[in-house]
Amino acid sequence: MLKVKDISVTYGKGGTHKAIDQMSWLLETGRVLAVAGPSGCGKSTMVHALAGILPYTGSITLDGTSLDPKTCSIGLIPQNYGLLPWKTVKENCLFTAKIRSNTSNLEVHLTNLCKELGIGGLLDRYPGTLSGGQAQRVALTRAFLMNPELLLMDEPFAALDIAAALAARELFLRVWKEKKPTTVIVTHRVEDALYLAHRIAVMKRGGSFDFFSENPWQGLKRPSEPAYRLLEQQITENIIKADEI
Repeated sequence: MLKVKDISVTYGKGGTHKAIDQMSWLLETGRVLAVAGPSGCGKSTMVHALAGILPYTGSITLDGTSLDPKTCSIGLIPQNYGLLPWKTVKENCLFTAKIRSNTSNLEVHLTNLCKELGIGGLLDRYPGTLSGGQAQRVALTRAFLMNPELLLMDEPFAALDIAAALAARELFLRVWKEKKPTTVIVTHRVEDALYLAHRIAVMKRGGSFDFFSENPWQGLKRPSEPAYRLLEQQITENIIKADEI
């Protein structure tokens, strides 16, 4: 269970600006939470707090243990994918995993992931030579290579066109199902949230959830069904409402 209890994140001199104010929520182990909301409401701040990048007050625990990036394997895919431009694709994939994993199995694991995600021919290339879709698949490979207990994804498909995003999210879900790490995804695409997540939340300005719903449509493509359309409409309306608060 991922348990977020009364966390707050402040900015500015003396902590005068609260990006997140006493946020609390739960997510069962091995499930995916998608968080949508207007720009500037604190979604990325929440991800960075979960990753241990930003300090916060309150508590975050995973399966009863305080969440600490020093002892817990946390995979993070930032908006820009976070690939190091001076390292090859292979070096990027292995860089973090070598710190966290049993290095004797990494090469085999990497080979298998490269086949699944279709980047086997890219290993000797540098990030600057990759398309957006290729860079995204490299970032996914790097994250899954860590065997993360917690996977955090900040707008992972935002830079891709619709066709590339559709292909990428199907690849992600196929690989995710093999290990099922507890996952939090920030997205502005409602259709991505409905396809990828077991639960969907809408964050309002001030950093709290204004809407929280179970999603029975994870991995399913049923946009014509009335119940799907109703949930899609509810999420969209709550995002608009959250932007007005």
